[in-house]
Amino acid sequence: MTPMLFGPPQRRLFGLFHPPERERDIAVLVCAPFGQEMVRTHRLFRVLSDRLARAGVAVLRFDCHGTGDSSGDDTDGDLEGWRRDVCTAHEELHRLTAPRRIVWLGSRLGATLAVLAARSGRSDPSRVILWDPIVDGAGYLDTMREKHVSALEASYWVPDRAWRRRLTADKDAFTDELLGFAVSPTLRNQLRALTPQSLQLTASHETIVLADPEDEAANRWAKMQAERQTPVRLSPFQHSLVWTSDPFPNSAMVPAEALQRLVAEING
Repeated sequence: MTPMLFGPPQRRLFGLFHPPERERDIAVLVCAPFGQEMVRTHRLFRVLSDRLARAGVAVLRFDCHGTGDSSGDDTDGDLEGWRRDVCTAHEELHRLTAPRRIVWLGSRLGATLAVLAARSGRSDPSRVILWDPIVDGAGYLDTMREKHVSALEASYWVPDRAWRRRLTADKDAFTDELLGFAVSPTLRNQLRALTPQSLQLTASHETIVLADPEDEAANRWAKMQAERQTPVRLSPFQHSLVWTSDPFPNSAMVPAEALQRLVAEING
């Protein structure tokens, strides 16, 4: 695993490159989720990347601008800038591994960014795997607000009842910080503008959508894309990973079913 900085001087991105241990014709770009969900999946993607590298698959994990170890502050992050970061990371992985085919693996908001980046025409992934993509930005923001208040309540012996009242009465309450990560007004507005109708797949590559059967928004969106004759395959995927919290904080284990499923889809 090799740490690196890449991208333009004013927007340096931090990445971790996992070189393949044998020759195959495939490389993977990992597009991580946002905020606490990124923290929750860090070890999973580390283990996944190591396993893929041993099997001959080159992997690049990276932090978008304003996240992780990349340049910028929390409030510098926005969907349009992050979309460009995905394209920059793709170009870097292509430089490191050409002529290998590049597969994108995006989860949650990282999956959304992968869709936006693929539509830009700047990059040419051979296949895109979307794991529990966020297609309803307003619904995602409301869910994260509720999770944030629940985390606050669990942190105090005597929670402030006004938190719940604010959550219900003010749609902007608890949107400047979500589970420990600052959110700019720009990002908040972009999320509210994100709808299934505004998020369209491109026909230039195959897309696999791994969605929980209970995620009605993601399932409807994938079926809507298929009706447009887009090469997309919807595949149900239930797993034990809790996106916004860690029920086993003292365990180094990662969800085996998620690891195995992702490896199978990448190799497929």
